[in-house]
Amino acid sequence: MKLVEAIIKPFKLDEVKDALLEIGIQGMTVTEVKGFGRQKGHKETYRGQEYTIEFVPKVKVEVAVTDAQVPRVLETITRSAKTGSIGDGKIFVRDLASAIRIRTGETGESAL
Repeated sequence: MKLVEAIIKPFKLDEVKDALLEIGIQGMTVTEVKGFGRQKGHKETYRGQEYTIEFVPKVKVEVAVTDAQVPRVLETITRSAKTGSIGDGKIFVRDLASAIRIRTGETGESAL
């Protein structure tokens, strides 16, 4: 099992969610986050004053999947989150040692 974490632009969330639902992904966790990568934030002007926004608002989507689902999930997120501009985000894949469905007690892939 793997945990796929995607950091994406907030306005792409619905598109990513819909695309994942289309390929049969049944659940996900979404968190509003802030951060920066190579772009190191951006400058904005407010009432004539210029200031730097160092931490850019993003959304983190977490999806627990079987090993077999990983390539399709990565392709789906990449395709649906891409704008072609700086700051599109990143995807991380982690090993998931175990999963337990609290309601039924199911474990492993059956808990996903």
